[in-house]
Amino acid sequence: MADDTEIPQGQSAYRRLIEEIRCGVLSPGARLREIELAERLGISRTPVREAIRQLESDGLVTHLPRQGATIRSLDHAEVVELYEMRAVLEGTAARLAARAASDIELAELAALNTELAMVPPGAQAREINRIFHRTLIEAARNRFLIKAMSALQKTLLILGPTTLAEPERAASAVAEHGAVLNALLARDGAGAETAMRVHVEAALSARIRGMRGRDLPMEEEA
Repeated sequence: MADDTEIPQGQSAYRRLIEEIRCGVLSPGARLREIELAERLGISRTPVREAIRQLESDGLVTHLPRQGATIRSLDHAEVVELYEMRAVLEGTAARLAARAASDIELAELAALNTELAMVPPGAQAREINRIFHRTLIEAARNRFLIKAMSALQKTLLILGPTTLAEPERAASAVAEHGAVLNALLARDGAGAETAMRVHVEAALSARIRGMRGRDLPMEEEA
């Protein structure tokens, strides 16, 4: 993969901003000021402007009155719709992986879940969880599913802090992954899909609990 010195500055800036959104450095509602970003990234304003345009095309950035380019916040209905699609896609991925995953991939998934159980809740757990889900999706061996999930995952970036920062949710996620793994090891496609849907629905419940009382700029985004 090309490093930042081998790609256009606009694309490099885009990748760096995506990573900052993923890590929570840029959270929902954060303003994207071209001058500040250019100084912080050590580049001119033009590639920053290109990166912001690309983020807007991805649906990650909106323009708010008197604020300008801002990382989007999702309202309750959008979050529910997003998780509904995630349940469909990841449930299908689990069903396909039950048939197509290699023993090495299944062993890797088991190792990742064991690692997830051992790390403290928070950013490290979020990253291991992300790799677990990516590994499972790749094990489905369906390029169209991978492409659709990749698009969905960009929107997932703006949901805010990981629910795996909560100890109870982190422990539940490990158990839910375990149910998916058991079905995968048994090559039970229907069981794997059901277990994955249960996992995504539990993640949605945790996400909605975390949104209670949050101030969302719904009128400005309408």
